Amino acid sequence: MPDKGIKLGCIADDFTGATDLANNLVRAGMRVVQMINVPDLSIAESVEADAVVIALKSRTIPAAEAVDVSRAALAWLRAAGAEQIYFKYCSTFDSTPAGNIGPVTEALMKSLDTDFTIATPAFPDNARTVFKGHLFVGDVLLSDSGMRHHPLTPMTDANLVSVLAAQCATPVGLIDYRVVSEGATAIRARAEQLRTEGVGIAIVDAVSNDDLLRLGPALSGMPLVTAGSGVAIGLPANWGIMPSRSASALPPATGHQAVISGSVSEATNGQVSDHLRRGLPAYPVDPLGIGSGQDVVGQALAFADQHLASGPVLVYSTDGPEGVRSVQGRLGAAEAGALVEDALGRIARGLVDRGVRQLIVAGGETSGAVIQALGVDQLRIGEQIDPGVPWCTTPLPGGETLHVTLKSGNFGTPDFFTKAFAVLERSDA
Repeated sequence: MPDKGIKLGCIADDFTGATDLANNLVRAGMRVVQMINVPDLSIAESVEADAVVIALKSRTIPAAEAVDVSRAALAWLRAAGAEQIYFKYCSTFDSTPAGNIGPVTEALMKSLDTDFTIATPAFPDNARTVFKGHLFVGDVLLSDSGMRHHPLTPMTDANLVSVLAAQCATPVGLIDYRVVSEGATAIRARAEQLRTEGVGIAIVDAVSNDDLLRLGPALSGMPLVTAGSGVAIGLPANWGIMPSRSASALPPATGHQAVISGSVSEATNGQVSDHLRRGLPAYPVDPLGIGSGQDVVGQALAFADQHLASGPVLVYSTDGPEGVRSVQGRLGAAEAGALVEDALGRIARGLVDRGVRQLIVAGGETSGAVIQALGVDQLRIGEQIDPGVPWCTTPLPGGETLHVTLKSGNFGTPDFFTKAFAVLERSDA
């Protein structure tokens, strides 16, 4: 009988990032429960899992609000008995000079009464690597990637030490690849050296999964770990937990198939284009139409009514950087995003009411809006589709099950939408 106690308590700053992290923990053998927003404290002692991931929507809200909700999540996890805390952010280190990664990290350190932690968004399986403190996306620096055009968190500096230092009062240092290559003992020694020099947060290099597996044991007993989801592959072994295929088993999928895409990332643009090239039904959501009072939600659902029976229907507001800037110029960046998220959330609710039971959602902000519109409060994590993106399930009223995947905008191959439904069909065979 597995130990009931919660080993790892995780705070994720968006919903897709939460499933990304939970996916890696499940693949490493942990029993994982993902909560949507901070649960009621009354259930803290009744959760049976090795890890609990609390999914917040705090990546792009004001830093002070992100700190408050992250502290609330920490309080819940500590009440549930979590032995170690993991603050998870995006593998592209999405944050502005005002935060939120730095302020949240410092607030969690203070609450946990610890003066040192690490930070690394490295996720080699998704081509995110850190070398000499610089973040690479594939073969290019973060500052040369599509993230430089992100409408909410444009990333124009690949030097993570300087990016994080701009957000923190705490001094930031580096544990470089040469130290990491020597293993856990060397990593601990370098961390202690930095700590005695007054450094409170250390960016850690990692260019391969082997680096993350070397880092894992060095983090055993550290009160707070901050990272993307990659570091998760090396942590379960600290509690003697090994990979198990049974951890990802989900019930069979039923019902109609649909995709909702609100991401403006290059990867998701490619996935939308792939869907369109295949001649599959797709409905473009026009933000300006929403802003002018058109019934865009009703129009999208009327389109879905005509096509759901014949295959997966895509509803999308995906656009390139120029299109996004044009819309933001007319509606305002915050207003445009809020209008689209609200519309896509209501469309998702309508699709589920029409019998969609297999739903792909692309984009972190969009995933948050959809999950909230559907009233989802917990997810069970299943099989991986692409690195960082698993299928999940949540119960619906009446005893039915919704299969849903929450895909970070930057993740997935060009054929992700088609591949995802094929994964479900294969697992049901």
